[in-house]
Parts: sequence; C-alpha cells; structure tokens
Amino acid sequence: MRSGHNSKFRLLDILKMTLSVDQMARYVSPINPAVFPHLTVVLLGIGIFFMAWFFVYEVTSNKFTRDVLKELIVSLVASVFMGFGVLFLLLWVGIYV
Repeated sequence: MRSGHNSKFRLLDILKMTLSVDQMARYVSPINPAVFPHLTVVLLGIGIFFMAWFFVYEVTSNKFTRDVLKELIVSLVASVFMGFGVLFLLLWVGIYV
C-alpha cells in the first residue's frame, strides 16, 4: 500500500512542474524554410528526369530486351525523388504535412 501512496505523490509532483509557454523552447525546423523552393525544383527535376528515362525505356524496348530489375530501380528512384519534391512543394506553399 505504501508504494501506491508514494506514486500518487510523484504524480502530483510531476503535475506541479508543468511548463508555461514562455518557458518552453521554440521549435526550429531542421531544414530552413527559405530553401523549400530550391529543394522543390531540384527534387522534382531529378524525379522528372528518371520518369522520362523510364518511359523512354518502356517505349523503345521490346519484350526480349526488357530487364525487370532495371525497370524497378529506375521507377523507384523516380518515385522517391518525385515524392520528396511534392512534399517540399506542399511545404513551400504553406500546407504543412
């Protein structure tokens, strides 16, 4: 019973030590918002390059010369760059996700 009694006091002590807004540290983004436009353009540019490479590869190859591993790698790289590009585009225009 005594251990339960001590835990109640500990909980009350924790609740008394709450911080006000003035005492809290301000959150700073790990990436400066001033570089969001640059990251958007660069990442989307790289993603569009790999997407175009994938489309050209699909159109110019036949079923005998296609390589599934190459298709997957190029499409994965395009997808990752386009995904992060769209993320920074949303952050740039003020939609914080």
